[in-house]
Amino acid sequence: MGPNMIVTVKQVPDTHNVTGDAMKPDGTVNRGALPAIFNPEDLNALEEALKVREKSGGTITVITMGPPKAVEVLKECLFRGVDEAILISDRKFAGADTLATSYALKCAIEKVGNFDLIFCGRQAIDGDTAQVGPQIAEKLNINQLTNIFEILESNEKSITAKRSIDGGYEIVKSNFPVLLTVTGEANEPRSPSAKLVMTYKNIDEKVCDDSYDSAYIEPSNNFSVKQIKQWDVEAIMADPALCGLSGSPTKVKKIENVVLTAGDVKQVPNTQEGIDELIQELTREHIIG
Repeated sequence: MGPNMIVTVKQVPDTHNVTGDAMKPDGTVNRGALPAIFNPEDLNALEEALKVREKSGGTITVITMGPPKAVEVLKECLFRGVDEAILISDRKFAGADTLATSYALKCAIEKVGNFDLIFCGRQAIDGDTAQVGPQIAEKLNINQLTNIFEILESNEKSITAKRSIDGGYEIVKSNFPVLLTVTGEANEPRSPSAKLVMTYKNIDEKVCDDSYDSAYIEPSNNFSVKQIKQWDVEAIMADPALCGLSGSPTKVKKIENVVLTAGDVKQVPNTQEGIDELIQELTREHIIG
């Protein structure tokens, strides 16, 4: 049969293209001002799930929380071969911190039902907290293996992996169900399949709710593909008070715009004396030493 796997993914702002409009006055990210990308380590997590399925069989369900345009990362997952994709989207989710986000994802995972493995990226580049995965595991009351960079063995009941720690690694093992957070060094994510891109090319921004049973059909070859489901707060039976801003104890007290300007420029001669003087100055300023 193989394990039933769930992968949580996120569409994030491209932090390599940050502008002065990146933050709103209330301290939340102005996602509309930045290009959106697939969170890098979530791609690593997806790749690990795909590798487990190749060796052991099983199914992969991908879940993301976000506005309707977050369906784009679900398409990327379908292009790589996942079995089912779910978008949880509702205005009541807006402004969620890690606590509210992990709660909503936990509710969605419980709605999916039977699972053996949950894969998450170690952290998202828009927050860098590395909290959501462990919080999901805590809320589900299941084991967690964090900072995983290599899966050594997976069978019907357990998984063994290498976990990155300061100065080295440790080998850890857990029975199912278990949540794993995966680091960027774990693998090189595969490219989308050209065949699957063609299969899913007609899926547009529309998503369907849980009651819509029709599958998308690729007209050229009548190939049936699974739908992208959309669930709101009510669908996952979440408490609205624990979602979004209302469920987020993390509050931004103050925002300051930092303007970086060029300071004095000092040219260091390319001589031994010039280099020695530079080192002495950096040492005096406690920059090095």
